Amino acid sequence: MQSTPESGSRGGYDGYKRRKGSKVHVAVDTLGHLLALKVTAANEQERAQAGDLVQAIQETTGDKVEVAFVDQGYTGEEPLAQAAAHTVRLEVVKLEEAKRGFVLLPRRWVVERSFAWAARFRRLARDYERLPSSLAGLHWLAFVGLMLNSLFRQSA
Repeated sequence: MQSTPESGSRGGYDGYKRRKGSKVHVAVDTLGHLLALKVTAANEQERAQAGDLVQAIQETTGDKVEVAFVDQGYTGEEPLAQAAAHTVRLEVVKLEEAKRGFVLLPRRWVVERSFAWAARFRRLARDYERLPSSLAGLHWLAFVGLMLNSLFRQSA
């Protein structure tokens, strides 16, 4: 997320996306419901966040998650070891295997769809918050609203 003057002091620079701001690491279930969330500066590596994210997932689900599909940012021995400590096996969905035209990447579309749902909330378009906990709270609030909306659509 691109930072604003309010969040600029805690935002980092992401050289890949060439933006200053924050990264939001999310874990969702197969339906796209939010299980865990972590906000970091954009210059922090995804690999370093895997352990905290997996621990939060296992606390939320009661140690029921066995496999987690992740993108290439979570490759390497460190994330694998951190996930294995919480009895979760990481499966990295690689982009170069699907470079001939448009190919739907297995299981990765679920989290991308969840990010698209969250993008409907204008407050989440940029990082306007001073504290990362405020930004995380707004994400939780947005996903609660999305879950309630889907619940009421199913019951009608």
